[in-house]
Amino acid sequence: MNMRVECHAGYCGEETPRCIWLGKRQIEVREVLDCWLTPGCRYFKILGDDNSIYILRHDEGSWDWDMTFYKQAEPTICCDRE
Repeated sequence: MNMRVECHAGYCGEETPRCIWLGKRQIEVREVLDCWLTPGCRYFKILGDDNSIYILRHDEGSWDWDMTFYKQAEPTICCDRE
């Protein structure tokens, strides 16, 4: 699947995801839950506006982005019936 990540550069010039595109589907980043470094890569655990969790990897050498983890949002059950 074709993935594109739109970012915001922080005060140190570090890229932070703001929106991801999976094909033609746009997912806004509601919150960055965690981020960490490994040699040559940065990882971001994000909550999307679809309430799903994603882990994205940014290769600092090639500037490529990959999705390494996805957890679909739990369905909500409405109990407001009277």
